[in-house]
Amino acid sequence: METNKEQLTSEQIEEQYGFLFEDELLKEIEAAGVLRKVNAGDFLMDIGDPILSMPLIISGAIKILSEDKEGDELLLYFIEQGDTCAMTLSCCLKKGKSKIRAVAESDAELLMIPIEKMEEWMGRYRSWREFILDSYHDRMQELLETVDTLAFMNMDERLFKYLKDKAMVNQNDMIQTTHQDIAADLHTSRVVISRLLKKMEHDGKIKLHRSQIHIIEL
Repeated sequence: METNKEQLTSEQIEEQYGFLFEDELLKEIEAAGVLRKVNAGDFLMDIGDPILSMPLIISGAIKILSEDKEGDELLLYFIEQGDTCAMTLSCCLKKGKSKIRAVAESDAELLMIPIEKMEEWMGRYRSWREFILDSYHDRMQELLETVDTLAFMNMDERLFKYLKDKAMVNQNDMIQTTHQDIAADLHTSRVVISRLLKKMEHDGKIKLHRSQIHIIEL
């Protein structure tokens, strides 16, 4: 995984977060943050890793997954530009280890903030505190949506929602993925996914290509 030790310029940080944070905090973010560039498919964090910093997503998208006792993955939610991860925040505050797996959904840039700065800014800057609390709220809403999806949606509905979510976070109606990758994210078999995708194509919702899926009904 490529790590870029260069920091964002003050202009880039202001463009991303100037509408949220005051000038003094923007300067501290510039001084403390380290820019990290990752490629699609790269692991940013794994379950059990110590958490030393929290990410601010500058560009691209990250998918957050959990793992059951058998080692099977389940997609929890995506985070994209302007977001951070509530699960990371929770572990940061408790100085614990990661309970999630974070994988780059697309090429992405992240500004890594040391956990000691995160705690310091919570006490000093109201705008930062509100940003953190809003992030918690947004991620918890997405987790509840994931629970509802698992509890009340059929697999075909779950699959189509998953495809639309991927298209939205990637800002592209042409998704680069495989049937096996989808099956892993949705905790099911490749055979089931292939059958449902064929049905969706027959219904005119998608168009299948080699390692690509065109979402027609967004």
